[in-house]
Amino acid sequence: MPYFLYILLCVLQFFVSVALIYIVTIQDSKNDGLQGQIGSTTTSSFKGKAGREEQLNLLTRRIAVAFFVIAILVAAGHK
Repeated sequence: MPYFLYILLCVLQFFVSVALIYIVTIQDSKNDGLQGQIGSTTTSSFKGKAGREEQLNLLTRRIAVAFFVIAILVAAGHK
């Protein structure tokens, strides 16, 4: 892997990790007492559109997958 591409992936990984930390910290806590222990989920949708929490969960998953893929590429490119 060219050195420039390796540095670019490292910088990209840094920004994706900061974004992941930010998205996780702005989410609401899931501590709902006994209901949170059982595992039931409540969805808040309006006219078929996902609510704020569902959108944040989806964004968190996507950013986490991007971070994982970039981490694998950085590890593969490291000499």
